[in-house]
Amino acid sequence: MRKAINHLKKTDPVMAAIIDRAGPYKMQYREPVFQTLVRSIVYQQLSGKAATTIFNRLAAAVNPMTPEAILKLRPQKMRALGLSKQKTVYIRELARLTRSGNIQFERLPEMEDAAIIETLTRVKGVGVWTVQMFLMFALQRPNVLPVGDLGVRAAMKKAYGLAELPKPEEMERIAAAWHPYCSIASWYLWRSLENQGAM
Repeated sequence: MRKAINHLKKTDPVMAAIIDRAGPYKMQYREPVFQTLVRSIVYQQLSGKAATTIFNRLAAAVNPMTPEAILKLRPQKMRALGLSKQKTVYIRELARLTRSGNIQFERLPEMEDAAIIETLTRVKGVGVWTVQMFLMFALQRPNVLPVGDLGVRAAMKKAYGLAELPKPEEMERIAAAWHPYCSIASWYLWRSLENQGAM
């Protein structure tokens, strides 16, 4: 990690200032398993507090959280736990694809980032942003730039004095100096807003 931070500080003075303000790098990692991706789906477009409550109810209803256990739960029961109709559909589809072997979580660590994005976005309700969070927070991939993340965009706008939120091309241009450590830079951008990014 020292190598990554030295690289970021050396190649980008704006990032160097953010790192000096934010202090030590402390990303919280999760296991790259089925349950972690279910958690990501639950957390989409919800405040952390509401999402945590719903996820904890689901975890209590299916323990351990396996595709089989999810599919045994009736959709009405999932709705009663606080899941929306759409998220119930998404989680059940993820469970079906995992049970059938179309998604093999144990194989993900040896796959390239692009192949993982292609595999996991087959699940309805799992978009590129969700997979990028999984790559960063679960698979610990060091070079992910989540161009669709509002926090990263807002932090770039503020730190680099941009007139408006940057579009993907501009973000890629700013981030060119960060490679191969875009994930670490993104974490520091979240920290610069005092929002650590959640998964």
